[in-house]
Amino acid sequence: MKTYVLTLSQYFLSKHSRAGQPTDFAHLFENGQHLKPAGLEVCRHKIHTIRSNYLLWKKRIDEVTNGEAILSVRQWTERPYFSPQTKLADLTAENGVGIQMLRFHPGRDGNILWKYFDVNGAYPNIEDLAKHDGLSFEDWREWFKGYDLSEPLAIIHFTKFRY
Repeated sequence: MKTYVLTLSQYFLSKHSRAGQPTDFAHLFENGQHLKPAGLEVCRHKIHTIRSNYLLWKKRIDEVTNGEAILSVRQWTERPYFSPQTKLADLTAENGVGIQMLRFHPGRDGNILWKYFDVNGAYPNIEDLAKHDGLSFEDWREWFKGYDLSEPLAIIHFTKFRY
């Protein structure tokens, strides 16, 4: 069976104002694995991650949901790409793995604005989007400031929760 590896950063990346500080993603991921829907408001958690290259991730996650692959969620032990990884969990369709498309839309001046977005045609609260990704809105926005927001992003779900 195929395995697709998805790594989470243990520390904020070098271009973030909190560079080097712990993200707590492993702990927040673990919290998210045990939440019931009512717990989404009670406990800090990471129930999804957001990545560029929607089409690539769509293909991979479709294989997971069809039972042809697993999603191995891991964390870098130190510096991303230059340190070993620790496995947090292997997830399948039974865990609720899924994908949704996140699209940001331009304002009247043509520039992409944070407040104009949709998730598969739904319009969730942007602060909830950040919170479910394990970050405050301020940290989340800074995390994605270098991304090409004119291209669709992949929300990769670790649970059955969807927007």
